[in-house]
Amino acid sequence: MKIKMNDNVKVIAGKDRGKSGKVTRTLNKNEKIIVEKLNMRTKHIKKTTTNPGSKITFEAAMPVSNVMVVCPSCKKTTRIGYKKLETGKKERICKKCKESLDKATAKK
Repeated sequence: MKIKMNDNVKVIAGKDRGKSGKVTRTLNKNEKIIVEKLNMRTKHIKKTTTNPGSKITFEAAMPVSNVMVVCPSCKKTTRIGYKKLETGKKERICKKCKESLDKATAKK
């Protein structure tokens, strides 16, 4: 999966289209991510003898294909490319401005 934790993403499909947020968790097995304060769901908890009933709101997982990464340097939504470094590691880059996406997330 090309999107990692702490990336800023913008939703391009679904009920939250146009909104942006930070990735809090990635679910690699299902190809889904959880973005803070987006794709909110409500869960109703039944009352018991010890606890009253309540409603809980939480962030539900959304498919990775519904979001695009926002480049920290050019502030535009972009696709992700890769560049091989001299050390042999791969680095994620912005396809529009060719700047690194990994350095920006490492600084924060």
